[in-house]
Amino acid sequence: MGEQAGRELGARWHEAVRELGGAHDAGDLADRYAESHRGYHNTDHVLAVVRDVNVLAEADDRTARERAVLTLAALAHDVVYDGKPGDDERRSADWVRERLAGLPEADEVARLVLATVNHASDDPLTCLLLDADLAILGSDPATYERYRTAVRTEYAHVPDDAWRVGRAKVLRTLAERDPLYVTPHARERWEASAKANLAAEISSLGDPP
Repeated sequence: MGEQAGRELGARWHEAVRELGGAHDAGDLADRYAESHRGYHNTDHVLAVVRDVNVLAEADDRTARERAVLTLAALAHDVVYDGKPGDDERRSADWVRERLAGLPEADEVARLVLATVNHASDDPLTCLLLDADLAILGSDPATYERYRTAVRTEYAHVPDDAWRVGRAKVLRTLAERDPLYVTPHARERWEASAKANLAAEISSLGDPP
C-alpha cells in the first residue's frame, strides 16, 4: 500500500504539472510523506485532500488549470511536517516554489499552501483547498476516531494534561466557526458530521482550563 500510494502521489504531481505546461519532477515528495514520525499528516492524508479538493473544484466548475493548481497545493501543503505550526507551512511553500521554479503558477501554488497557516482566506479558490484539508472532521465516527488517534501519536511526546488543554483549544476554535466550511458543497457534505465529531471529542477531553 505504501509504495502504491507513493506512486499515486507522483502520478498526481506529474499530471498536474503537465496540465500547466511544465515538466517539473516531484523530487522527494513521496519520501517526505512516508517519514516515520508522521501519524496522520502522511501519504494517505495528502491523497485524501487531493481527491476531496478535486471533488469540490468540479462542483464549483473550476477550470483544468485551476484544478491543477489546487492539486499541486494539496500535494505540497504538508510536505514539511515537523510539528511546528507556521514554520512547517512556510517551509512547505518554499519547497513547492523551488520545485516549480520557472512555472508561472509557482507563486500561486505557494500562496495556497501558506493559507493553511491560519486556515482563513477570502479567495474562493483557496477556500476549496482549506475546506478539503478539513474534510476529515466530517468523516464517519470510526474514521474520525482513527484520525484522532493518529494525530495523538504525532504528539506522543506531549504529556496528557498538556495535550488535553492544547487539543481542546484547537477543537473549540474549529467548533465555534459558523460555518465551519466556507464553500457550499463542503458544507452540504461535511458540516453536520464535523460539528458532531468535534463536540464528541471536546466532551471526551473533560474540562481542561
